[in-house]
Amino acid sequence: MTEPEAPLERLRSIMERLRDPDGGCPWDLEQTFETVAPYTIEEAYEVDDAIRRGDMAELKNELGDLLLQVVFHARMAEEAGLFDLDDVANAISDKMISRHPHVFGDKSYADQEAQTLDWERLKATERKEKTGSDSLLDDVPLALPGLKRAQKLQKRAATVGFDWPDASRVLEKVDEELAEVREAIDLNDSDKIEDEIGDLLFVCTNLARKLKVDSEAALRRANAKFERRFRYIEKTLKAQARDIRKTSLDDMEALWVEAKDEENR
Repeated sequence: MTEPEAPLERLRSIMERLRDPDGGCPWDLEQTFETVAPYTIEEAYEVDDAIRRGDMAELKNELGDLLLQVVFHARMAEEAGLFDLDDVANAISDKMISRHPHVFGDKSYADQEAQTLDWERLKATERKEKTGSDSLLDDVPLALPGLKRAQKLQKRAATVGFDWPDASRVLEKVDEELAEVREAIDLNDSDKIEDEIGDLLFVCTNLARKLKVDSEAALRRANAKFERRFRYIEKTLKAQARDIRKTSLDDMEALWVEAKDEENR
């Protein structure tokens, strides 16, 4: 009787079979790093969704889907003679050991803030070794959602003191940017409007960061709130045999307030 394969080795063997030019899956064989990347991002969001819903059974499944993405990319890299799954695992292991000298070495920190500062210093050293550049912003991924990337850019700049001293100063900037949006609207300049709304979103993200709020999470929460209340409007109108397309804005607004009141009880 043969010994069963270790779970990760089993998954690696499955991916190798799927990518085998002789009898593999045509769809898997057609994929590239670029075509798989959107699925990788989507699976990460589905992991986040399962966590937010508190569905641990689904989290197990979604983590498996995300792990498959790692194995898929590693297999394509191995076929190209670049690296393999073991190299990926070793690279992250080396990074974690390097970034935790207080756990795997003899370094100690006075508090969490000191640890965070040293973490940023270590990452800055790694960035310089990797890119040859001293810019703090070099490896902030372009593919990040806009709000999340804005928050990371601001956080990086703040490590060298390029930051508002407190949230009140950022609120003043919000007012300033909102006024500039109004000016752009008065000019009826679509390009200027887009530019100024971008500035407003950027500074609102900065306000969230100063108040220790994750702007991406806050927006997801607002999206969920909107969805709940709009569904309440749809459900109520359906129960009343009314067509939402023929319902006035005032009537829908009244139902929106009802939904809000229900949530606040």
